[in-house]
Amino acid sequence: MMTVFFIGAGLSAIATSFASGPLQVAAGLFAVGIFAAIYHPVGLAMVARGGARMGHDIAVNGVWGNLGVGSAALLMGALIDTAGWRAAFWLPGLISIVIGLAYAWHFSDRFSTRNAASARPAEASGAASTDQHASSAEWRAMLIRVTAIIFFTTAVSSIIFQGTTFALPKVFEERLVGIGQSATLIGWLAFIVFAIASMAQLVVGNLLDRYGPRLVFSGVALIQIVFFLMMPGLTDWPALIVALCFMLGAFGQIPINDYMIGRMAKSELRASIYGTRYIVSFVVLAAVLPLISYVHANWGFDVLFRILAAAALAILLAVLLLPGRLPSPMPEPVAAE
Repeated sequence: MMTVFFIGAGLSAIATSFASGPLQVAAGLFAVGIFAAIYHPVGLAMVARGGARMGHDIAVNGVWGNLGVGSAALLMGALIDTAGWRAAFWLPGLISIVIGLAYAWHFSDRFSTRNAASARPAEASGAASTDQHASSAEWRAMLIRVTAIIFFTTAVSSIIFQGTTFALPKVFEERLVGIGQSATLIGWLAFIVFAIASMAQLVVGNLLDRYGPRLVFSGVALIQIVFFLMMPGLTDWPALIVALCFMLGAFGQIPINDYMIGRMAKSELRASIYGTRYIVSFVVLAAVLPLISYVHANWGFDVLFRILAAAALAILLAVLLLPGRLPSPMPEPVAAE
């Protein structure tokens, strides 16, 4: 599936470079999106295979993803200025195909064996996270509760993440008048904030490995509540500093739900659960855009920050319902020989 991801996205991007009108560009981007959607459920399921440092592994993966998204506009903008917009499609597409072919060649004879061997220790490691499974009914009730919390916090976290990442450049344009005198400088300030804040995932990933999700998630939500409530009315340097602080919380929460799924889900179901989690996330992301525009047009960003603080409070209340230790996958009964 990763090979299909690389080659399919690459071919779609190259095809888009031959577009002659908006509808053809839209169709090409739709095809790119179909293949690009493979990555999150498949790639994360490969990374989140258990072990003592799974939180760190997920966080490193997330940092690379965020840096890619953050640098894409800068790199593609430079490519458009030097070689035209078509090159911004066919060149990344060609690179993606080359990577896909190299990936397929490198793993063709050993990936399935290595993946099967590494899946077993992952389950054993996850099983160590609970002392014992009580009864099947108790385990199932706890699993349902934790799963509901994961999907609820996924939806609300998506409101916060989209609300901050999408609105921040506009917030800086309005609030940093004394610092940024040009659109270019505002763009660089936003990029620097995003780049620094994305590193919070590494800290959170390591804390997850040491202390578990309930304590870490509560701390991240509390950080967001405090700094969202501080942001209304601030301008220039105070606004920039507070924005960096709440963005640390917004990026820091990214690996937490993925960590919990990796700990709880059976290896054969992990990719499907990640896929469902990202469907919820992306649906909410799309719905938040008109909300941001409506709130900003009618009440300004101060009200938006109060809404985001309320969302972070809802996350905190939900996280407090998590158990001290996550339920691990129920062991399969061993058949008598």
